[in-house]
Amino acid sequence: MIENTSTAGRISGFTGPDAPTDEDLYTCVHCGLCLNACPTYLETGLEAESPRGRIALMRAVREGRTAITPSVLGHWELCIQCRACEAVCPSNVPYGRLMEATRTEMVRQGKRTPRERAARSIGYRWLLPDQRRLRAVATGLKLYQRSGLRAAVRASRVLKLMPGGLYQLERAAPSVNGKFFKPRGQTFAARGTRRGRVALLSGCVMPLVDGKTMEAAVRVLTRNGVEVAVPADQGCCAALNTHAGERDRARDMAKRNIDSFLAANVDAVVVASAGCGSTMKEYGGLLKADPAYAKKAEKVGRLTKDIHEFLVELPFDPPKAELKLKVTYQDACHLAQAQRITKAPREILRAIPGLEVIEMAESTICCGAGGTYFLTEPAMSARLGKRKAGNISETGAAIVTTANPGCAIQMKNALRQMGSGVQVKYVVDLLDEAYSKERSG
Repeated sequence: MIENTSTAGRISGFTGPDAPTDEDLYTCVHCGLCLNACPTYLETGLEAESPRGRIALMRAVREGRTAITPSVLGHWELCIQCRACEAVCPSNVPYGRLMEATRTEMVRQGKRTPRERAARSIGYRWLLPDQRRLRAVATGLKLYQRSGLRAAVRASRVLKLMPGGLYQLERAAPSVNGKFFKPRGQTFAARGTRRGRVALLSGCVMPLVDGKTMEAAVRVLTRNGVEVAVPADQGCCAALNTHAGERDRARDMAKRNIDSFLAANVDAVVVASAGCGSTMKEYGGLLKADPAYAKKAEKVGRLTKDIHEFLVELPFDPPKAELKLKVTYQDACHLAQAQRITKAPREILRAIPGLEVIEMAESTICCGAGGTYFLTEPAMSARLGKRKAGNISETGAAIVTTANPGCAIQMKNALRQMGSGVQVKYVVDLLDEAYSKERSG
């Protein structure tokens, strides 16, 4: 916790136990190397929409030179928290930690409108922590999309007249197809000689929107001699809550997963969603002040492995069957920037015979998904989505692959809006497809 007053005697605008620390705040030397990595700066050219500018505002609040005004809030809110700045920063400024701490202060001090507070209460405190409620909402969305109701609603244009961004929300909602992937405490046996035992994070969004990919992940792991346990009592990883500053609820969610995965007695906790893996690897920081969970959180952080990282380290068995396809790869921010994993997904793709991998321009520039960013900042999200779709289209690839559900949803929407037929798939989807073709052949 920082002191309540600055060295100049002014009253600090940051006062809570989770406020940004001076150690983090004053690491930035204003060199500006972060500017060309920041998606919002690239789009606007404004200093206040850069990591350096936002840190300057944090310092001004810390030193009592400005209050947390709506204008200041707006600059912080436009940050996607992609953490691209961290990857290029020579001073190792922990920008992600700074922004999460700042947003925690915003929540603690009630710097939201009543409507925003109500929406956050429903989303972050009522819905995300409860898997049954999430499945119920997803089931309703599936029925809406499969019936003629969606076509009728869109034809009527009634949502354009509704408040609260319902029109944008309905347009951006992911397609919900197929069965959900449910954690039931099931165990999937390794094929051949067992090389290890892992727990698989189910998560919140991915098992509902991309259940088939979760099943593909299980098949890929077992095909490589790994026994896979899916603990029934796990839940959402808490990434969305952590990024939004809902840290108290995030800690409760993290504790649930820590207890679940440590009880599974595994060699690793494998995660197929980049954003989830990033947060789980940082559970230690989230729970560092909790004497009962600090060490356990650090242990789970060490056990956590992104699925591409895990497969390459194993190492995985390259498939024998060919997939004659042109693909490109989009770096999910919290895989490339937060976890610094860029080679492993490409190594897997290049190990698939017949696959032509074409690098896209600006692969590491955020696609604009940003968890719930597409809801809170729809205009900037759409601009970044369009930028990403253009870069994908220029590769001439038939498929763009990724490692995160938010990216997949965002790219599908952006490509559809530009009339592109490029498909969006996960890296493990293609690896599973090659293995499947190998078996059938």
